Amino acid sequence: MKNLAEKKLKSAIVDPRFSKIASKAWKWVPIKAGTDGAFALAMIRWIIENKRYDAKFLAAANKAAAAAAGELSWTNATWLVKADGSFLRASEVILKEHMPDGKEVERPLASKEKRTTKDGKEWEFDPFVVLSNEKLVAFDPNDTKNAVTGDLFVNTKVESFDVKTGLQLVYESAASHTIEEWAQICGIASEDIVEPAREFTSHGKKAVADPHRGVSQHTNGFYNVLAVYTLNAMVGNWDWKGGLIKATTYAIDGSKDGNPFSLDTMHPNKIAPFGISIIRHGVKYEESTVFEGYQAKRQWYPFSSDIYEEILPSIGDAYPYPTKILFSYMSAAPYALPGGQTNINVLVDVNKLPLYIANDIGIGEMSMYADYIFPDLSYLERWEFHGSHPCIAQKVQPIRNPAVAPLTETVTVFGEKMPLSLEAMLLGIAEKMGLPGFGKDGLGEIIDLRRPEDFYLRMVANVAAGEAPGDEVPDADEEELRVFEQARRHLPPTVFDPARWKAIVGEKWWRKVVYVLNRGGRFQNYAKTFDGDKMKNKYGQLINLYLEKYAKTKSAITGKKLSAVATYLPIADVHGKEIHDEKEGFDLHMITFRDVTQTKSRTIVDDWLSAIRPENHIVLNTADASRLGVAEGDLVKVVSKSNHAGEWDLKNGRKKPMVGKVKGVEGMRPGIVGFTLGHGHWANGSSDMVIDGKRVRDDSRRATGVHANAAMRLHDYLQNTCLLDPVGGSVSFYDTKVRLLKQ
Repeated sequence: MKNLAEKKLKSAIVDPRFSKIASKAWKWVPIKAGTDGAFALAMIRWIIENKRYDAKFLAAANKAAAAAAGELSWTNATWLVKADGSFLRASEVILKEHMPDGKEVERPLASKEKRTTKDGKEWEFDPFVVLSNEKLVAFDPNDTKNAVTGDLFVNTKVESFDVKTGLQLVYESAASHTIEEWAQICGIASEDIVEPAREFTSHGKKAVADPHRGVSQHTNGFYNVLAVYTLNAMVGNWDWKGGLIKATTYAIDGSKDGNPFSLDTMHPNKIAPFGISIIRHGVKYEESTVFEGYQAKRQWYPFSSDIYEEILPSIGDAYPYPTKILFSYMSAAPYALPGGQTNINVLVDVNKLPLYIANDIGIGEMSMYADYIFPDLSYLERWEFHGSHPCIAQKVQPIRNPAVAPLTETVTVFGEKMPLSLEAMLLGIAEKMGLPGFGKDGLGEIIDLRRPEDFYLRMVANVAAGEAPGDEVPDADEEELRVFEQARRHLPPTVFDPARWKAIVGEKWWRKVVYVLNRGGRFQNYAKTFDGDKMKNKYGQLINLYLEKYAKTKSAITGKKLSAVATYLPIADVHGKEIHDEKEGFDLHMITFRDVTQTKSRTIVDDWLSAIRPENHIVLNTADASRLGVAEGDLVKVVSKSNHAGEWDLKNGRKKPMVGKVKGVEGMRPGIVGFTLGHGHWANGSSDMVIDGKRVRDDSRRATGVHANAAMRLHDYLQNTCLLDPVGGSVSFYDTKVRLLKQ
């Protein structure tokens, strides 16, 4: 924002909605929702054909070559790829040599090597291959001594193999349409692609493409994001000031040299995770014990981790196994997810989910269906280690610790009095079950785990210690110690006891822990962030433009292989069938966005925020409003192919219509309609509740406005879940076509 104000920053915002940042941009590109990948590929085509890419960066095939080129990271742009999708390996290239005696001898370009991992496991390394000045060269991507560069664009034959470079395959994907055709897909003029591409490549490495949220939350989200990151590789901006950087945090788990508490290894009887998760992540379908051929009952996600929208629908389908107990923490899945009403169907079905236990700060849109609710603490009452985000160049670790006395009741666990919370619940379960790793000497001799701070203060000590010996923070002096205790004198001993806290980390680390907590965490000095124009907190690794493991992976639904490079896929279901609900009269494309006063499902409880904007609106272009015959303030109902009734069925005898007030604006692409998250609640205090026979009256302000997630498109095949990205697993917030009915 500082650079914007000082005219040092030029930004192009690609978004169907004229956001606040778009209002400050050099260029706003109002593309059709879901065509982000097409836009990025069009830029890539223009950049390659106009030779505006960083050839030196892309040519480096290994770490040594990157260092020789003055780079910190390198790519696989030049690695040779066979027609079957796998990389060409050196042992597959057979060279013929004529010996002095006239005999012909065959030998591989390079032989396989036996190597050993850090934990002593043996594996076999087969070098990769590039074509460098028309000569085949074998190499190790992590070699720090022998620099290898390759030709960027190769389409040839090596022995019996048809081979291409990774960058050649990227170009072919980008060249599958002309710039004009890509522009037509995006619903914009071709100059809206060319101008940003020219500007993007006019500043060396001081340009960056950021794919945030709306780019990924489509059925084609993974490849949209891959296309945008491939754009960054075109200008070689990884690890450079003004380019693409990674989030860097101080370690909290004790994994760094010099950390005093190795929390990840201190557990005396640690059990490794086993089996398949309910969301089937990290496992290939065909390698699982439940493989039954294609198509699978539900999609599998071998390269993803947090497939939030799959949890309850998978429980509902008992796939890959039935579930008896569900624990949730701070969850509002029915409200927060597209098509969240399908989650309610599972939550109320005791045959599919016999026991549901929630940990929540209130009775929310999900926890209202729980058999038991354990109260949790608010953000000012609890510990939290926030980590970082790639927009922060410094190494940081913000740490929140209790600032006010909790409102929950006091409980006794392991003989210790503490506020009821998530941690107290977990400790209580551990005590009841006699689990190892908890209680007195739980983490080792005289290392107890009986209270939340037994764990959290040791995490703070690890942050204070830094990354290696000599990286510790200073000791807090006497004045700092006084300030530390005075600032917490209002807290009860169940939360803060300085003598107990000091005993947890010991004399050596106590003053350093105080030093960190007094500052709300640890934050690297700005001067230590950069090394000239390079980042000190570097990524410094291989960047894959070509994803071999994706080329070797099949969709669990279709059995077809995944694309290994950035590509454009139209909005479709898990079978790849395009969705065209507009042909059935649903003529508006619905998106959702956030307003600064309501950013989460739980922010509605803050009265001072609600007072600023008591309700939200159904926002659309004034031309669409005129065409539909609606004026500002008119009430309309949102209906879709998945929800003709235009309502939430709460399965408790109540139904909540998706009705909101119209607001016409110029800053929305025609054909797009949107609403903000945060309003239109049916729980979180928005309706009466009976607790222990006592009626707690509602705050009706929390029910105002509209929440239209229940209109978002459900999957025809999966049926009980929303549209989703079958590769990356993102939910689809932005692919639903709706109709507005005037009330």
